[in-house]
Amino acid sequence: MSDSTSNKPQAQKIDLKEFMEKNFRCDMSMSEFARSSGRSLSTFKRDFKKMSDLSPERWLTDRRLRAAFDLLKRGRRVSDACFDVGFKNVSHFSATFKKRFGITPGQARHGLTPNT
Repeated sequence: MSDSTSNKPQAQKIDLKEFMEKNFRCDMSMSEFARSSGRSLSTFKRDFKKMSDLSPERWLTDRRLRAAFDLLKRGRRVSDACFDVGFKNVSHFSATFKKRFGITPGQARHGLTPNT
């Protein structure tokens, strides 16, 4: 048999969109997302391309930002929203949020709507 005993068995291949929606908040690398969805990294990226025009990394960032925006609209504190959706750094989160929506997270929290 050509398989090495050090290779970890992959999980059964599961629905990628459903899996990503359920797990976008998780602190995992793309390799870990792939393995957890039952795919090699190359198969994960190939399957992902079928479900989105965005790369997995961009999709993940955008999904987290949209979730944070919803939390902020409901009055969640900026730092709490940041960490709740999977960002690890408030400064990076705030800059990325402003670039995506054209307003700061604080402005979103106070009811300002994006100009996109």
